[in-house]
Amino acid sequence: MVFTGGGQRGQASVELVALLPILAVLCAVGWQMVVAGQTVWLAGTAARGAARAHALGRDADAGGRAALPVAMRGGLRVQTGEGGRVSVRLRIPAVIPGGGRLGS
Repeated sequence: MVFTGGGQRGQASVELVALLPILAVLCAVGWQMVVAGQTVWLAGTAARGAARAHALGRDADAGGRAALPVAMRGGLRVQTGEGGRVSVRLRIPAVIPGGGRLGS
């Protein structure tokens, strides 16, 4: 009886199945980085909106919220200080549900 590579049959399938969880984690981490970058961008937009509203004598919190998409408004915290200074904090949404709260 002659075996010609019988031990290698299905090896590529086994390797692919072994790599799928690693690939899934890498994709999730990459997407989380994209979401974090977008959140930083949106925080800047909210800060400009809050500062503009504060400079006009309006509610800075409402100005910051108006500059954000509805889904991001819940994690916004706006503080105003002396000299027209505005501080904005925005929660970074988690890509994986139950993955914990990132940022504050």
